[in-house]
Amino acid sequence: MSSRIRAAFWDPSGSRYGIATWPWRMAPPHLMTLRQLAAHGLRPGGQGVQAQVLWRSRRYGAPGGVRAAYLYDVRLALPKRTATPAQLDALAKANAARRTCPDCKRDAGYVLPRHLGTCLDCADLAEVAA
Repeated sequence: MSSRIRAAFWDPSGSRYGIATWPWRMAPPHLMTLRQLAAHGLRPGGQGVQAQVLWRSRRYGAPGGVRAAYLYDVRLALPKRTATPAQLDALAKANAARRTCPDCKRDAGYVLPRHLGTCLDCADLAEVAA
């Protein structure tokens, strides 16, 4: 049965699915998913989806029991962009603001829970006082 499933998804020309399609683990090595590109320090660089991998799955309620992974050509990919020092500084300030308690004005060392609005120590004190 495995060979029939693989044959159902074998369409390198794209005539059946409208885009080049391969079964699970049978795509050419120059085609990668977004996560695979990211692991190699690359990004698609403006290119569209070049191909897809299809496989049958009962997980996640996939429509028709078929899942897809979209593939991009490594040869057209570009290096990932790096953040500028100003962007990194802005991120550091934003994260520091998310960690600073508005009541006691100290860095809690973790992102404050939004439902409390304060650090856990201040929330405990407010609960005891109430």
